[in-house]
Amino acid sequence: MTFLEESRQGGVAAEIRSRLEQNFAVTQLEVVDDSERHRGHAGFREGGESHFNVMIRAPELGAMSRVARHRAVHAALGSDLVGRIHALALDIDG
Repeated sequence: MTFLEESRQGGVAAEIRSRLEQNFAVTQLEVVDDSERHRGHAGFREGGESHFNVMIRAPELGAMSRVARHRAVHAALGSDLVGRIHALALDIDG
């Protein structure tokens, strides 16, 4: 991600990115605030930062089951951050 792209990300997206990079040996990571597509739906907040799509690739996640990968990502993000997100779509692999 370039500096310009990172500066355009909101606080929650940047926090997601930071926590995942701190907890995993990330080889590929995309964090997309998809909130605007959910305008008018449950959980939408003005200003966004309510719905996210995350794609992460990290070697340590590859050997885990799908449920274990999701649990590991949720643990890395922490309940405080996950609690501020209405919807989190995860694409996880090693």
